[in-house]
Amino acid sequence: MSDLPRKAVTRTAKLAALPLGFAGRATWGLGRRIGGKSAELVAREVQQRTADQLFKTLGELKGGAMKLGQALSVFESALPEEIAGPYRAALTKLQEAAPPLPARTVHGVLAERMGEDWREYFLEFEDTPAAAASIGQVHRAVWHDGRVVAVKVQYPGAGEALLSDLAQLSRFARLLGPLVPGVDVKPLIKELRDRVSEELDYELEAQAQREHAAEFADDPDVVIPQVVHQADQVLVTEWIDGIPLSEVIVEGTAEQRDRAGQLLARFLFSGPARTGLLHADPHPGNFRLLPPAEDAELPGEDVPAGSWRLGVLDFGTVDRLPGGLPQTIGDSLRMAMEGDAAGVYALLREENFVKESIDLDPDEVLDYLLPMIEPTQVEEFVFTRGWIRDQAARVADPRSPAHQLGRQLNLPPSYVLIHRVTLSTIGVLCQLGATVRMREELEEWLPGFLAEATEGAEVPEEEGEPEEETVQV
Repeated sequence: MSDLPRKAVTRTAKLAALPLGFAGRATWGLGRRIGGKSAELVAREVQQRTADQLFKTLGELKGGAMKLGQALSVFESALPEEIAGPYRAALTKLQEAAPPLPARTVHGVLAERMGEDWREYFLEFEDTPAAAASIGQVHRAVWHDGRVVAVKVQYPGAGEALLSDLAQLSRFARLLGPLVPGVDVKPLIKELRDRVSEELDYELEAQAQREHAAEFADDPDVVIPQVVHQADQVLVTEWIDGIPLSEVIVEGTAEQRDRAGQLLARFLFSGPARTGLLHADPHPGNFRLLPPAEDAELPGEDVPAGSWRLGVLDFGTVDRLPGGLPQTIGDSLRMAMEGDAAGVYALLREENFVKESIDLDPDEVLDYLLPMIEPTQVEEFVFTRGWIRDQAARVADPRSPAHQLGRQLNLPPSYVLIHRVTLSTIGVLCQLGATVRMREELEEWLPGFLAEATEGAEVPEEEGEPEEETVQV
């Protein structure tokens, strides 16, 4: 592959072959069963072949095809194990790697965007990419001042490819539905399309990363690399080492997985409150687990569990929330925990989660929501694949009351990205199998989650000493 395939007809043909391939393998599997092989064994072989083709096609095309693959990969924990197993390895590969562009193409982009003397910016430049993503790939280099840097180079034709892919993928989104039960793939693809122009703009990405880096500069738990240089289709940032979250999921200790999960939840909820921006691409390839700065050389087994830090990469997709996360989210969570069905329902109607033309039973709405908010109702919660599978099955089963009620709810446009980020983050927490003090993070960062003290209320006194105010959760 000499370049990112840009001809719409070529990319469309490759993508159109995916559903045809699914059908073909089903027929092949039927033949194998007739030939005497067990149904279970044949099903696994069919799933493995499907996963292999999915990774090969989405990875080679990059663009929107690979972006959808990354979005789907964080939901694999919701799949039944007999289906998830073969897909897991193939989809999670999309979080860290893809077939790379050749060095000559990368050099051409750098010469065009940074000037023919682009090598003078660097003391060293590694031609082999360290990572490849949906619209660009990253090379490790040494900046002229000696800093180790990550050089992100956008694929030629990435914008055209993104739009072409997502338009084509939306046509057979229904066929991808079984990969992520409980998640409607078509709105996910539409939302990805809506973010294309922003993600292609490295100036916007650099600005978002600078704002995060400034806010988290002295944070003991979260590390954001500084932006070193930005040009059209090229972004240079400080390099951070560490354990990719995808590796922590597979090989991490229980302590590492718990710490990664806690810090991921903290970053998700604190980011909007501190910067007015929501990092909106929470797949594991964008996070690293780092030892404390003073112990950077220690092997992983020697780092105290509570000292690991979270490194955050890729600010190409953000949601701008100047006031932080909407208070409606915190208010509705608090009311649901208090059992206030009428209050929750009134808020949902006010924010158009329930349209005016729809009438629902408030108690049934509360029953629908309570299992989903279980992680907020306890001091700490163990996120597991089993738990998220149960949630997905409850919502996806057409025979269940939850499915029928869920179909009548609406997702307002201003909440689409927040909803996707939350679902994706929960998917990652379940992949980690992390024990997380979610309620602690919500109390600290989510507006409305803690009840406001009533102004002017009488404060009881005992023996002349004022009693401390209590906050109801």
